[in-house]
This record gives sequence, structure tokens and C-alpha cells, in this order.
Amino acid sequence: MNCKTPLFLLFLFSLGISYAQQSALPAYQPTRAEMMARYKKAQLLDSITRNTVVKSNVQANWLPGGKSFWYVNTLVDSVREYMYVDVVKARKKIAFDHDRLARSLGKASGETVDPQKIYLGRILFNKDAQQISFEYKRKAYLCDLITYQCNKIDSLPRDTIRYPALTTFPPRWISYHTDSLSPDKKWTAFVKDGNVYIKEIGSEDATQLTTDGSTDKPYDELAWSPDSKYVIGYHTNPVKDSSIYYVLSSNYSTSRGQLRSYSYKQPGDPFTTYDMFLFDVDTRKATKVNTEILDFFEAPVLHWKKDNRSFLYEKVDRGHQRFRIIEVDVATGNSRTVVDDKTNTFIYEQRINTCYLPNTNEILLTSEKDGWQHIFLVDATTGKDKNTVTNGNYVVRGIDSIDVKKREIWFKASGMNAGEDPYFVHYYRIGFDGKKLITLTKPGFHHNVIYSSNKDYYLDTYSRVDVPPVTELHRVSDGKLILEVERADISAWQKTGIPLVEPFTAKGRDGVTDIWGVIIRPVDFDPNKRYPVIENIYAGPQDAFVPKAFLPYGEMHSMAQLGFIVVQIDGMGTANRSKAFHDVCWKNLGDAGLPDRILWMKALAKKYPYVDIDRVGVYGTSAGGQNSTGALLFHPEFYKAAVSACGCHDNRIDKQWWNEQWMGYPIGQHYADQSNIVNAAKLKGSLMLIVGEADNNVPPESTYRLADALIKAGKTFDFLDVPGMGHGDGGTYGRAKKRDFFVKHLLGVDPPDRNNGELLSRQ
Repeated sequence: MNCKTPLFLLFLFSLGISYAQQSALPAYQPTRAEMMARYKKAQLLDSITRNTVVKSNVQANWLPGGKSFWYVNTLVDSVREYMYVDVVKARKKIAFDHDRLARSLGKASGETVDPQKIYLGRILFNKDAQQISFEYKRKAYLCDLITYQCNKIDSLPRDTIRYPALTTFPPRWISYHTDSLSPDKKWTAFVKDGNVYIKEIGSEDATQLTTDGSTDKPYDELAWSPDSKYVIGYHTNPVKDSSIYYVLSSNYSTSRGQLRSYSYKQPGDPFTTYDMFLFDVDTRKATKVNTEILDFFEAPVLHWKKDNRSFLYEKVDRGHQRFRIIEVDVATGNSRTVVDDKTNTFIYEQRINTCYLPNTNEILLTSEKDGWQHIFLVDATTGKDKNTVTNGNYVVRGIDSIDVKKREIWFKASGMNAGEDPYFVHYYRIGFDGKKLITLTKPGFHHNVIYSSNKDYYLDTYSRVDVPPVTELHRVSDGKLILEVERADISAWQKTGIPLVEPFTAKGRDGVTDIWGVIIRPVDFDPNKRYPVIENIYAGPQDAFVPKAFLPYGEMHSMAQLGFIVVQIDGMGTANRSKAFHDVCWKNLGDAGLPDRILWMKALAKKYPYVDIDRVGVYGTSAGGQNSTGALLFHPEFYKAAVSACGCHDNRIDKQWWNEQWMGYPIGQHYADQSNIVNAAKLKGSLMLIVGEADNNVPPESTYRLADALIKAGKTFDFLDVPGMGHGDGGTYGRAKKRDFFVKHLLGVDPPDRNNGELLSRQ
């Protein structure tokens, strides 16, 4: 789309209008009457666009055996259409005659049943789909689909078939039971008065294995070896996290505000420490493992070798710059590092996948050590790579399954296909040896794949922001297409005249890297005028946020109808690209990819002269609240207005696990340097702050302290504290105030006077 000249520009060229004249287009400046009409039209579109995109989301309910499934299409006006798919015959049909079933069900239930809006619970079909059993209002019924005779039954039959499961990776940190039964069920290990005891089942006599434990520093987190010969436990130094406090002001059952609190770990706060010990059941000997004290996260999951002579555990150093897999010899208590992954920036701990294969003494793990997130097969003894399973300038986005017998990995990735959006997710299968790569999805689209219960088939729903979804049924073994299940119908939505979302790319700050985003225009925009821009920002490094699947009408569309060009962009420092792209955020959350975003919008204005980059606003929630305020503080030459909701305005105030991952540890001067609170005196432009008084994600004092700093600096700003609200954008009221704020500060028009009935309906 970017390589084509828009039709309206061709029209301008045909009139002999030069680029200089285009860039000097008059600013869109509505009268107040025109603005009120826009508000009313936006309200109308908010209403009439609901449920106008249908058949876009197939939720398959697989029947026993995995050879057929049913699903429901929710059509315009909430009409429900039940569909049945026979996979073997590659056929789909209406599951039943809705009118006849409604009449018969009405007789059986004694109620009037609307045939267009029947809500059935779990549904089962017999082998030839001639009978159907289902739940309706918590009661079970059986209906013959030849005679349409329905009768109540006691209950629905249960599917007792055991299906192969896709891999679910266990947690890498775990809280074990301290009162623990051995695998052979002969012993129990427990903690009493802070010390470790064991005793035989059936015996009253217990043997005390430690004496230096106490209630203040107890032994804890006991776990058995698979052969029941050893107990592993930890001498702990517990840390109780400090509390965050807030007041619920509007509990009308009392005349007093209610104080609330919750435990909350902030950057720099200490962790409980774990000193690892081995307890030999035969000798009753306690051995301190020769390894570092665990002072970050909780006790690790233990992965035992096949011979039970040693186990592996994982350790992430605080600061997220080192990840290790460590082996412990239970006979000696000695340890050694098997895998040692280090970086000068950060290791994204939450995206490390590890799968231990004791039968072959191997480990499958993901790492960005070659600059991209990839899968590696590692020798569990030497720690050396046996195979680089995936490699190239693309990102493994997740592992769906590991077939140990076939030595195959089912995974999803983005960026493998040259020439397409590098964020599009595709699905693949590959051998442990990195060979026989099978592609399960077609290029040019963003995909979401759901596998059948027996894992023989999959439903692939693919789309783009500007192309509605198609859902297809495929065979897993070779990816063969069996049936097109549904193609989304957007005809009712298109009748509203709302333009499709447009993807747009421009070069980032390095002049080489493509930055991706989307643009949303008003229904009736005039290409001969320049419209203000509003950016919806969220630059949290944990992911990427620009939509890739089809984007129907939502808040960004609604805001655009007021006379704005609304955009969303993923700048450098966000995830799902190369390690170098992501590393921009390291100790640098204040950057927020803003240099890339600014260049992107300038490139957009160069292509589309109706984009007015002299009037740019920005809004965001949570990390986006931090980013939007930061846009005014650090780039006031470009951004002119911002609405910031529940922002983490100083990364020292926000949650430990999120901020230390990107800002590092220990807490240094860079935390203060990038603080919106510390830099409050730099404010230029127009700012609105929103906070919920009951926010238990980002402490409300983050916003209150920013307000305090702005007041002390003599700055002018708007402030909205929403009683009783938690973490969010202010809800319906906050979103209305946000729109009004941008109308006033970017379009220069006073918003509706709702107190005097100018716009009675809520936004």
C-alpha cells in the first residue's frame, strides 16, 4: 500500500497542484457547531458499528475423537448460528434447524425459546450427527434431529478419551510443600520450629536433620529426589515486602474513607534468600550444597538426571544479565555451571523456554545469544550446543509443543518471510537437528492457530489490519488445506463508511530499520485540509503493541471521528524484533522509542500532506502514561498535548519485577535521570493526568508525586482522580475527558458543556 500513490493525490496532481502547495494545506479548524456535530456523529458510529463484523472468530468445540467440531457464529443483532463441521468429509453445515429445535426445546423446558438467540452450553453430536445432546439453562436435553423430539436427560456423557497435550512449560520458580511425602510413599519430610525432620510412614519417631533453623530463619521448600533417597531444602532468610497504601474515599456504607494496603516489591527491595542443602535419608546427613545463595526469585524447579545422581536448576542473577543452568552432584554436594548465558544489556527472563530431556541427556532452550530469539539443543553434560535448531534474522515467538519421540518442535515465529511485516506470526514444525522445516501458514498475513483435541488438525485464522479474517481447517501432518471454515463478513461495517486501518512504515533513527505503525482517519476527512495527529502510545519493552490482525471499530476509530488522524507505532526498545532493536530500552525507558515515532510521523506527513505534525497529541495508560508525559518533557518541540493515565512516572516507584528487567540493578542515577517527577519542571505543552485512587498495579502516589512536582514547579495541568477505580484509563468518564482535552488543545474548540445538556449521552 505504501508504494502506491493515493487516489486523491493523483487528483491533486491532475489539477497541477505542487507538493509545496499540498504541504501548505490549510489546517482543519472546525467551528464549535461543527464540533458538536462531530461528537454526535462519533456517538452514532460508536453505536451502529457494534457487532457489525461477523464470522470473524471461530471457536471450535471439538467432539470426542477429534473428527468433528461445532462452533457458533454471532451475527448482526446478536443472532446465533450453530455450525457443524465433519472433518473427515471436509463438510460444514448448519448444525440443526434452529426454528424446529427452539419449538421442541420450548415444549421440553416449558419456556419460550427464541430460535435466533438460543444459548446452548456443552453440545455433543452422535456419530452421524443425527442426534444432539446439550445443556440449556443448567439442564441436559437429548434431541433427535430427524423428528426434532427433545427430552430432558439426567446429564451429558463425558469424553473419556485421553488426548495428546501440547507442551505446557512448567514454572521455573516454585513453592514446594514443606510437609512432603516421598515418591515411594515410605517417608515424609517436614519442617518443625524451623528445622527439617524425616520419619517413616506409620512411625511416631522423627529424626531431626538440622538444628540451626529458627522461626525467623527456617528451613523451607522441601523436595524429594525421584528415588526417595534425598530431600533437597533451603535454609532461608525470609523477607517481608513493604506495603502500598491507598484510601477508598467513596464507600457510602460508612462516613469514613477506608484504608487499604497490599504487599508490593519495588526496585531495589530485598528478596528472601535460599541456601541449598541436601539431606541423605540413609545416613541422615545434611550437606550444604557448594553453590551460591539464591537471592533472586523463589526456590528453583529441580530437573533430575535419569540416574538420579544429579539434578539441574536454573539461576537468573539479579539485574537480568546472566542466566545459568547449574548441576548439583548429590553424592558430594558440589555444583558446576552447565549453561552460562551472559549479556551486557539484559536477558528477557520471562521469554526463556527450557525443556529438559533426561532420557537423552539434552536440554532444549531459547536464547537471544546470536542476536535473535532462537531454539538451541544443548548437551546436558557439557552445556555445548548440539544443534542450533532455528537460526536467521527472525524471532521465535513461542513453542507450542515438543514431540520427544519424533524429535520435533512445533513453534511460532515472526520475520522469517522477506518482504512482509516482520511482526506477522507464522506457525512451523522443525526437527531437533534443525532440518525438515514445515511451514503451516501462508505468507502475507498475521496468523492465529488453534490445534484440535487429537492434534491431527488445526484451525488457522489469518488476517491483516486492513484485511478481514479467514478461518481455514488444515491437517497437521503436512499443512494441507481441508476446508475454508469461515470468511468474515464486514459488509455491515463497511456501510458506515469508516475507512480501513492502514499500515505504514518509515525508517527509524538509524536510517535503516523499518518502524511499523498504523493510521486511522475520520470517516469524512477532507484531504485538502491538515488534521491534528493523536498517537496512542505504549512503549513497554515486554512486547510489541501495534495491532496486526484485522482491527474493527474501536476507541482509536471513535476518537478519529472528532477530527483527528490517530496513529499507533512500535518504536525501538519494544520486543519481537532483533536483540539490538530491543536493547534500546536498556536502562533507557525514558527513551520510549520517541525518536523513531517522531520520524515515523514526519514521514507520514511527507507522504500525506493532510497530516498536521504541528499539532500532535499523545495518550497512554500505565507504561503508556509514563511515555505520554515523557513525550512532553523530553520532546516538547514535537508533542503539544498529552493525556497520561496511571503512569509509572518514576521507575523506582513501580513494581520491581518489571522495572529491574529493563532498567537494571542496582538502582543508579539513570533511574532519576529518566523520572518524569524529577524532570517535571521541563513541562511544555498541555498535560492531563488521570489516576484511579485504588490502583493496585502502579501505586497511585506515582501520579500524585508528579502532580506535586508540577505544582512546585509552577506548571499548569489538568488532573482527574477517579474514586474507587483501579488500574486503567479512567473508564467511560476518563475517556470522555481525554477526548475533550484534545479537542480543546489541538483543535482549539471548547468541548460540550454536558452540565447544561449540550451532549447528554455518555461517550
